Amino acid sequence: MELTVLGQDASEQAGGCSSGSCGSSGDQMSHLPDEIRKKVENHPCYSEEAHHHFARMHVAVAPACNIQCHYCNRKYDCANESRPGVVSELLNPDQAVKKVMAVAANIPQMTVLGIAGPGDPLANPERTFDTFQQLTEKAPDIKLCVSTNGLALPAQVEELSKHNIDHVTITINCVDPEIGAKIYPWVFWNNRRIKGKKGAKILIRQQQKGLEMLVAKGILVKVNSVMIPGVNDEHLKEVSRVVKEKGAFLHNVMPLIAEAEHGTFYGVMGQRGPTHDELQVLQDDCSGDMNMMRHCRQCRADAVGLLGEDRGDEFTMDKIEDMDIDYEAAMVARAEVHAQIEKEREAKRNAPSQAFVALADLQQSGKKTRPVLMAVATSGGGVVNQHFGHATEFLIYEASPEDVRFISHRKVELYCSGGDTCGDAETALQKNIRTLEGCEAVLCSKIGYEPWGLLEEAGIQPNGEHAMEPIEDAVAAVYKEMADGGLLDEPRQVVAATA
Repeated sequence: MELTVLGQDASEQAGGCSSGSCGSSGDQMSHLPDEIRKKVENHPCYSEEAHHHFARMHVAVAPACNIQCHYCNRKYDCANESRPGVVSELLNPDQAVKKVMAVAANIPQMTVLGIAGPGDPLANPERTFDTFQQLTEKAPDIKLCVSTNGLALPAQVEELSKHNIDHVTITINCVDPEIGAKIYPWVFWNNRRIKGKKGAKILIRQQQKGLEMLVAKGILVKVNSVMIPGVNDEHLKEVSRVVKEKGAFLHNVMPLIAEAEHGTFYGVMGQRGPTHDELQVLQDDCSGDMNMMRHCRQCRADAVGLLGEDRGDEFTMDKIEDMDIDYEAAMVARAEVHAQIEKEREAKRNAPSQAFVALADLQQSGKKTRPVLMAVATSGGGVVNQHFGHATEFLIYEASPEDVRFISHRKVELYCSGGDTCGDAETALQKNIRTLEGCEAVLCSKIGYEPWGLLEEAGIQPNGEHAMEPIEDAVAAVYKEMADGGLLDEPRQVVAATA
């Protein structure tokens, strides 16, 4: 159970900063053994801090799936939806390797290659392991990962370890077959389609066995769980307890995506997804048992770039054919970029934390305060550096006198094409402000007059005074300003964000 202890000790790594150390990542991984720290320090999915700096990509080489989920509808030629199971191009292993080499040469921040679908990678073992084998030889500096539903996992653990794969994600939505039968209509096992509770029981057994085998091999395991209100929401606390007990390193509780236009069973039947508050409450409840991941973007199976962005359109196969790639030279350039990123991260770790100073001053003042949610517009680097109107998502932080912690992200529509007077598409702007409901401030590098006014009407204070500052420092500074101004003396008066 060694990895269980490591996962618990790494609470800052996936969930923000701990009391007394917010605003600085200096201590986030210092307590981990070297071999574990090296596995997670530049992995954007396993490290909340690293996701500000490093990119990932997925290659779609695994079309077949061995289970059916009520929340899934795979699409192989779709460029418009951003969710798991969707891809623009289905690739063979040779094409996938060529694409990885092209992306790695053009996006030097990329550190991780994952196979996550559009079906299940381990239901397509030949295509999956052919891809991994080629990349091990041709791009040895890239971490290799796989995401699976776990049904075929026990039979493939040995093969995974042979390919130096040290990160595996298992989607585990339940440990109770009764609940599983409501999520999975069938599994395909031993050449038979097995339905309902019996099929769910087989899936659960395989998932738990595979998890234990991976941990025994020293492979880090992230568990993904889809929060389905009224189905498994309360049960996921038990899931979190069980997977921690078996040695999982990280738990990622994700919201159900169930829009009817996606054509999933849940979508068509009107099953709702969780609210932002419901998701946060459940994640907080589970974090008492398990180290939580809160920065997941529920990526497409062919996503490319930083978490929160998708540059896949730049690397379609027809465009890659025209690229002249010198990968040996690219590897040298990548190493230089990574070294510079680490230099900047180290400088931040060693710098005095302005967030810590601000909150320490606030604690000493004895002012009566309450937690506050703030939205941050950032394009990466861990700093406030994006125009309000250029954001396609906002990172949500919670500030309190003890801590600044990352909570989640919220996607919004891009409504501004540039300049200081954004907001031609008024409906999109109003929708974005409603998405930020519950937040009391928005931090960005710049903001136009119209959104400024509408945000204030919705009870959200815009702030462009902390551009290019580290996010935690900026959030803490704004929180202290609010406290000093008496804005936190009383419970917040909620204003409906109708704009």
